[in-house]
Amino acid sequence: MTDTSIGQIVALAIVLVIVIFVIVILAKAIRIIPQASAGVVERLGKYHKTLMPGLNLLVPFIDRLRPLIDLREQVVSFPPQPVITEDNLVVSIDTVVFFQVTDARAATYEIANYLGAVEQLATTTLRNVVGGLNLEQALTSRDEINSKLRIVLDEATGKWGIRVGRVELKAIDPPASIQDSMEKQMRAERERRAVILTAEGTKQSAILQAEGHRQSAILSAEGDAKAQVLRAQGEAEAITTVFEAIHRGDPDPKLLAYQYLQTLPKIAEGSANKLWVIPSELTAALKGIGTAFGDRGTTKKPTE
Repeated sequence: MTDTSIGQIVALAIVLVIVIFVIVILAKAIRIIPQASAGVVERLGKYHKTLMPGLNLLVPFIDRLRPLIDLREQVVSFPPQPVITEDNLVVSIDTVVFFQVTDARAATYEIANYLGAVEQLATTTLRNVVGGLNLEQALTSRDEINSKLRIVLDEATGKWGIRVGRVELKAIDPPASIQDSMEKQMRAERERRAVILTAEGTKQSAILQAEGHRQSAILSAEGDAKAQVLRAQGEAEAITTVFEAIHRGDPDPKLLAYQYLQTLPKIAEGSANKLWVIPSELTAALKGIGTAFGDRGTTKKPTE
């Protein structure tokens, strides 16, 4: 191998080393931060800046990028925690916390493990809040407990660069003996409500039936009364029509008396007729009939 060949190999190696060095430098200098993430940069061991999503440049071998921090809202479900209520009953409470990192620098340097800190703080706050309530209040005041937990956690985690958006109690499980008593009480309450509803239904049914009978009796009585009135009015109009027809025919007293006598039984047929009105013409007609029969008797005596 000649000196020229050796020199070319050395030059090629130097170029290759320079290319590798440049690639390493670029790899160290260029950082791409994904969306909803943040990176904390330390320069010579001291906080320098926070990298936001996109393309960022660093000084190789001087700047160091710490692990990226997720800026999205996170959901952490803590295991059930035993909590003693005001009436000395141990209940198991399962909690869910919704939080979000708002300051990557504070979340990195103000607290060593913010997830563990949030869990411990939630457990302590939960015991303080529920410890001042009895079992019934704890079971029926979930919204109030959630609100108190969120306020306390948000104030405590604010200096860590964390915002607590919501706290939810997934389950509150009382002791087994208390659960049996509660189930018996609920069963008795349901049975009592069923008895009350049945009695109310029977009462309403009886009231409606009585009201129906009363309305039916009233309508029946009103119908009978109207029928009797209409029947009496019809009979009166019929009699009036007959009288008017007789008067328009200008009959003699004998015929008039005869027609009156035929009409009287029809007047008496109506059950609603309690009072009879005898026209004056009837009295005159009857007088005429009596006179006629008297005259006939007088004329027959001489012949005999």
